[in-house]
Amino acid sequence: APPAAAWSLPHEAGSAARAAEQGRCVPSRHVTGGRGHSAMSRRERSPDGAGVAGGDAAAAERLLSLLPWDRFSAWLHCVCVVGFDLELGQAVEVIYPPHSKLTDKEKTNICYLSFPDSNSGCLGDTQFCFRFRRSSGRKVSLCCFLDHLDRDLPVYLKKDPAYYYGYVYFRQVRDKSLKRGYFQKSLVLISKLPYVHFFRTVLKQIAPEYFEKNEAFLEAVCSDIDRWPPPVPGEVLHLPIMGVLMKLRIPTYRDKPGTTQVVQNMHQADAQISVALPTVHEVDLFRCFCPVFFHIQMLWELVLLGEPLVVMAPSPSESSETVLALVSCISPLKYCSDFRPYFTIHDSEFKEYTTRTQAPPSVILGVTNPFFAKTLQHWPHIIRIGDIKLPGEVPKQVKVKKLKNLKTLDSKPGVYTSYRTYLNKDEEIIKQLQKGVQQKRPSEAQSVILRRYFLELTESFIIPLERYVASLMPLQKCISPWKSPPQLRQFSQEDFMKTLEKAGPQLTSGLKGDWIGLYRHFLRSPNFDGWFRSRQKEMTQKLEALHLEALCNENLVFWSQKHTEVETVDLVLKLKNKLLQAGREHLPVKTDTLKKLQTHIDDIILALPDDLQDILLKTGTT
Repeated sequence: APPAAAWSLPHEAGSAARAAEQGRCVPSRHVTGGRGHSAMSRRERSPDGAGVAGGDAAAAERLLSLLPWDRFSAWLHCVCVVGFDLELGQAVEVIYPPHSKLTDKEKTNICYLSFPDSNSGCLGDTQFCFRFRRSSGRKVSLCCFLDHLDRDLPVYLKKDPAYYYGYVYFRQVRDKSLKRGYFQKSLVLISKLPYVHFFRTVLKQIAPEYFEKNEAFLEAVCSDIDRWPPPVPGEVLHLPIMGVLMKLRIPTYRDKPGTTQVVQNMHQADAQISVALPTVHEVDLFRCFCPVFFHIQMLWELVLLGEPLVVMAPSPSESSETVLALVSCISPLKYCSDFRPYFTIHDSEFKEYTTRTQAPPSVILGVTNPFFAKTLQHWPHIIRIGDIKLPGEVPKQVKVKKLKNLKTLDSKPGVYTSYRTYLNKDEEIIKQLQKGVQQKRPSEAQSVILRRYFLELTESFIIPLERYVASLMPLQKCISPWKSPPQLRQFSQEDFMKTLEKAGPQLTSGLKGDWIGLYRHFLRSPNFDGWFRSRQKEMTQKLEALHLEALCNENLVFWSQKHTEVETVDLVLKLKNKLLQAGREHLPVKTDTLKKLQTHIDDIILALPDDLQDILLKTGTT
């Protein structure tokens, strides 16, 4: 007979097995569905390991009927109105829904980040976004059960629980009836979701009317949002808001990189659709990179390597769009360092990020205050942009400028750095985009070309790493149902470098240059660390899933007949634990496999004496 299972058994499960053998009783806390367990706990204990883990649109819909404002919370944390008080300066006037929690530090950050710097001179309406740290030690919102939707997103769209985004619609108009002579107010959407284009569109629909109608209108807007379906990736969503129907689709990790599944009005029933969004998160890449047209490849390297970067711009809309464009240029890789689309001297991280006592951190900052030209002049890479507008003629060659030439925010647009690129310049993409300018090709089409270029460059770089990391996976024949799943082999930089000679980026890219140097630098960066941790987690989960399948293919009832009752009880508890783990960690296991394992468990229990059956049928696991 095969040996007794050798995987580690949780202490409480072991106690339960011993109790079952000796006194045939189990502590009450192990009984599912008891007083200490919520409906959510019971869902997590479903036989197929689904519950939240099995999340589809219908399941998410059911979950969101729990409490008022749960649907709202799936999209937004809250809506803020920030106004200008002559005595206090910027102040949060309204937070909606009223029960939304923001710490004083978070409110202060929102206040200062919701208004352009005074030197920006933004008259009329301005839209931009910012990103700020959540206060530590905060309780997770009621909507945490929706976090399982994250697993279907591409890695670069997954929520970062440590940060909020603020999406701003700022209005500044002359008003003689006010002491200051100007009406200044911002409507701000606070969310964990990085859906920049979507929230920009929402604000365009609601903000102008809000400034005319005030609080009652805002309440109606939030009430509409609280009727929306959850943000399920891959589903075509219809979102009504104040008489406008928006239609959109959130990408999934299964989508082919570089493709956008266009949401079209294809049916007659769609006649009422007011806005069909082609994307929820992309910015106009070509428009953002126009001021630094000739340096796109250098900027790709700097972002890939997680180098400290400052974008100095005349307004928050230009700074935020450029920072977001930079972060997206290494997609489908996730940019793993901090980035601030709009950063001010009042930001709670100002001292941390501007100190001269240590090297600048791996972060991308977007700034507009002239004070930063002096404060950040020790930073190694600075991008200075003027007003972003599409060129009517072919841009002229602009050289990389020396940092010592950057004295003020009025310096000429350009890239100020002493960085030397690892790869030779790709003249083809420059010619292709220049030709587009001459032929008056639309900005959207230029952006598609540029996005494809960045995608192919990133994929050429990452494929050799993917190939090498896949080789660290143990062979399937090494997986035994009676032993713990095998470990991944260690990543070796030198072993990886040896693979580049025959299976390097030259297989997919014609670009020449010091690829080896670029890889060595990348392996020391936060982006590599984040990417490798993610791949490690995926592969470890795959090993756990294969181990589950191996267990399902064994005759476990026959095994139990050859072993003692205590060993059989231990096995049952371990198998139950495995099922829970599959649901909790969203292991890539087929539902049929989980059902088969549940059947094995039931069959083993039924072969045991009645008193043990009663205990094991009630016993949960940790």
